Amino acid sequence: MGDAPHYDVIIIGTGAGGGTLAHRLAPSGKRVLILERGDYLPRERDNWDSTAVFVKGRYRAPEFWFDKHGREFPPEVNYYVGGNTKFYGAALFRLRPEDFGELTHHDGVSPAWPIRYEDLEPYYTQAEHLYRVHGRHGEDPWEGPAGEQYAYPPVEHEPRIQRLSDDLEKRGLHPFHLPIGVDLTQDGDGRATHSSVCIRCDRVDGFPCLVRGKSDAQVICVEPALRHPNIEMITNARVTRLETDPTGRGVSTVVARLAGDEEARYAADIVVVACGAVNSAVLLLASANEHHPRGLANSSDVVGRFYMRHNNLALMAVSKEPNDTRFQKTLALHDWYLGADDWDYPLGGIQMLGKSDAEQIHGEAPRWAGAVTPDMPFEVLAHHAVDFWLCGEDLPLPDNRVTLDDDGRVHLALDESNNIAGLERLRHRLQRMLGHLGMHEHHLLPHSIYLHKGMPIGATAHQAGTVRFGDDPASSALDVNCKAHDLDNLYVVDTSFFPSIGAVNPSLTAIANALRVGDHLLDRLG
Repeated sequence: MGDAPHYDVIIIGTGAGGGTLAHRLAPSGKRVLILERGDYLPRERDNWDSTAVFVKGRYRAPEFWFDKHGREFPPEVNYYVGGNTKFYGAALFRLRPEDFGELTHHDGVSPAWPIRYEDLEPYYTQAEHLYRVHGRHGEDPWEGPAGEQYAYPPVEHEPRIQRLSDDLEKRGLHPFHLPIGVDLTQDGDGRATHSSVCIRCDRVDGFPCLVRGKSDAQVICVEPALRHPNIEMITNARVTRLETDPTGRGVSTVVARLAGDEEARYAADIVVVACGAVNSAVLLLASANEHHPRGLANSSDVVGRFYMRHNNLALMAVSKEPNDTRFQKTLALHDWYLGADDWDYPLGGIQMLGKSDAEQIHGEAPRWAGAVTPDMPFEVLAHHAVDFWLCGEDLPLPDNRVTLDDDGRVHLALDESNNIAGLERLRHRLQRMLGHLGMHEHHLLPHSIYLHKGMPIGATAHQAGTVRFGDDPASSALDVNCKAHDLDNLYVVDTSFFPSIGAVNPSLTAIANALRVGDHLLDRLG
């Protein structure tokens, strides 16, 4: 190890997995080093500017990956303290209990997890309380049992969304309050009180929060952890490889490039990788050596494989009456999550997106040419917009994978037609209901501003699955505690460990699992 400073634990990454794990370990007194590839996100007016965030991609990492045909594309990744939670919509759903078992889909099988819903349930509750999730257990008939109610009441619907909820109920459906992580205190009318941090604005979805009202990993976990003297963080530290000891059974050194391209080396009893599903796989593959010729934790050849990112549709309906909603992300619907009366396979879920504004509508204008009536200018369209997010399950295929070429460039192969039949049926169900929901029936427009405006493969916000966990070392990289089968001190705690992804946002499951693995590490460290 030479002169490398030594820690009890090194955590690489500060997002939902790494940041939460640091928070869990902080009170232990153990010496923990956090290495973050990026810096703190600058707090500036552009944080809330649609053109800067969505059209110009101001905060997107200036890098390109390559698809299976060798074409380059800009991935939707952000390297800042807090990871991608700086930009997520803070929709914090639990996976359904059925998601932990084997599920048959139209195009294949979603595999079972090595743990059950009941194993993760106590940590789901802890995660919901830690990340200030507002919601109400019991509204969604298809959710799993909850040991405790949410610590914070649901974010109340504004009038137009309340009418949408009422109209859905009239059709025999079961809309519920979307569980969302915000630091919000509401008055009797659902408005933000004068002392509330969250101001119920229209910038929650896809924007970083200027007033620190969104429950991102920096605000909730990293900054509180750093108040402990045993926790240290180095920013602008891009970890390039992990070196193993002479036996090949343990990681001995973490090698990073610091600002100014200086190389630094660190050592720890335990090393935890939490770089995001693509970059965690990249790091393990780039760390190949004579003991691990295919990359670390990869004797099974699964590292980089089984990449998933959900099948998503962002859609904008046009309300017959104006939609004056500001904080629109308050409603979800899971009636067809596991199937329908005319379809034996899962369809997925529907939830609200953040409210469209005129800048976003103008950004979409070329794609919508001829799709709206001439007598509805884009400014009027924005005022009548009601925005939906449809989420279907992406199945884990071995050839959907992350690889590195000889120059160290990232390649991402993806079958974009994988298991999309259920999502298309979900879209048609929403389309057929529009007239009953106070919407124009023929206007359900693709809202690509929330996805990737170029190649769809670039929409990597829900990436998962490249370092899957399991009981069998021949078919998984990690054991049930997210420790590498092949190494004694290497763990992975971001969404890489998912063997399947379900049809809800993956963040809460990553957070809950980080708390679970944190308890395991505390036991191991004594």
